Amino acid sequence: QLQLVESGGGLVQPGGSLRLSCAAAGFSLNYYSVAWFRQAPGKEREGVSCISRSGDNTAYVDSVKGRFTISRDNAKITVYLQMNSLKPEDTAIYYCAAVSRFFCGLGPDYNYWGQGTQVTVSS
Repeated sequence: QLQLVESGGGLVQPGGSLRLSCAAAGFSLNYYSVAWFRQAPGKEREGVSCISRSGDNTAYVDSVKGRFTISRDNAKITVYLQMNSLKPEDTAIYYCAAVSRFFCGLGPDYNYWGQGTQVTVSS
């Protein structure tokens, strides 16, 4: 069974940083575009960032541009989301998702989803 596992969430003060990781169990992420989504209490899930299968193309929602960076390692088995200058409004459950497609997007049309990791930004 194909599974995605997120890690790296936690509690951080405003202005701090976290790095989220997304790893695949049961398959290789080499052939998948990967995205990070988040869902805050009482809000709809939104696409935060994505990276194409090759790693050459990325996209970000406007609210995180300049603060978050998505990347994948050389073996393409893990995707990271480096989050800097965190704000209280970044508080949410963060999910990674994958789709067997060359290009990525921030829409919800991904086949595989992880269980999520909580990120809380608070003083």
